Amino acid sequence: MHEKSIGGDVIDGIAAWVVDAGLAGRSETELLHGFCERCRDAGIDLCRAITIIDTLHPIYEGRAFRWRNDGVEESFIVEYESTSEGPAAEKWRNSPFQHLLDTGGDEIRVRLASGEPARFSYLDTLRDEGQTDYVAFIHRFAGDGIIGEMDCVYSYWTTLHPAGFAETGLSALRRLLPSLALALKCASLKRISETLVEVYLGKDAGQRVLNGHISRGVADKISAVLWFSDLRGYTRISDNAAPGEIIPLLNDYAEAVISAIHDAGGDVLKLIGDGVLAIFKADDPSDACRCALKAESNLRRHLKIIDERRTAMESPVTSVYLGLHIGEVFYGNIGSKDRLDFTVVGPAVNEVSRIASMCRSVDRDVVMSAEFAARTPEPEKAGLVSVGRFALRGVGRAQDLFTLDPTARS
Repeated sequence: MHEKSIGGDVIDGIAAWVVDAGLAGRSETELLHGFCERCRDAGIDLCRAITIIDTLHPIYEGRAFRWRNDGVEESFIVEYESTSEGPAAEKWRNSPFQHLLDTGGDEIRVRLASGEPARFSYLDTLRDEGQTDYVAFIHRFAGDGIIGEMDCVYSYWTTLHPAGFAETGLSALRRLLPSLALALKCASLKRISETLVEVYLGKDAGQRVLNGHISRGVADKISAVLWFSDLRGYTRISDNAAPGEIIPLLNDYAEAVISAIHDAGGDVLKLIGDGVLAIFKADDPSDACRCALKAESNLRRHLKIIDERRTAMESPVTSVYLGLHIGEVFYGNIGSKDRLDFTVVGPAVNEVSRIASMCRSVDRDVVMSAEFAARTPEPEKAGLVSVGRFALRGVGRAQDLFTLDPTARS
């Protein structure tokens, strides 16, 4: 029964399911698990399977998707960081996949039950678990189909059957895997597009773009809390610091600002040198103000940690100036027909940058508009104090500005 023939109609049926699932937008995990279950129903005695594909992500090099039916529970998805250095690099260099890359091969099979020494240390682990046969594949992409490091789909497949894989089963796998690789590539490309637009545009703006809001000049009029922050004395620091210290400094403080905003429910729209423009939206404007103040509190905690670490490293430190305002803005696509920016525009955007610049004049880390103070709910409102009435450059009217009561801050 191990050599049971697998008919062409059965193989065609599995391939059709893969195509339909790929077109339906199934995830990589759903594709792999559905594929393995159908292969087993067809008589391919699979026990474990893993597919690996690189991606474009600021942290992770790629993802591995796993399936097994031996009763052992493990996570279906593993996100891995760079395999170019450290223990991960050593492990990858000693893998069957690296061997295939070095030799230009597409497939390697190791009969684990034969007793012959495994050329790759990981295969000894599989053999100790009772796996009897192992086969790995690389399905490469053509030059124009490569994106970043995503140039192929890796996979391996094992069985517990005493005789190993039947030739009919391996033959069926060889016919089916190109379809699965293509479906996995499509799913990963969707994930890459989501990652890229979120990283470069922000979560909300990125989702709007993916939903089709890409027409030039199309913008929604919204009311939002506006956040504009920049670094104190950045020009002086950049003039005096060693060139290699500038990017780490910007990254450290940008991480503090952006994570504080995101953790409080805000969306970062632009990084402008050392400046950050963000918005907070809510059905109730008071809730948006509360979220912005929560982000400000988060930021100060992050800055304390960063300053202590950088001081210990004898690296330059600074602080963050912040302006907060609330008003109506146009939120959408601005630009030319072949270069668009999804952002906010309107007088309120200009005002919040002017408000942030007043931090230097009043010697405070955060300054808020009268409109923001008026919409701030209790008990947060009780912690706001006036710093006076000022005429803002480029703004037609003078206005009262507020800050956080320094005696009430921990």
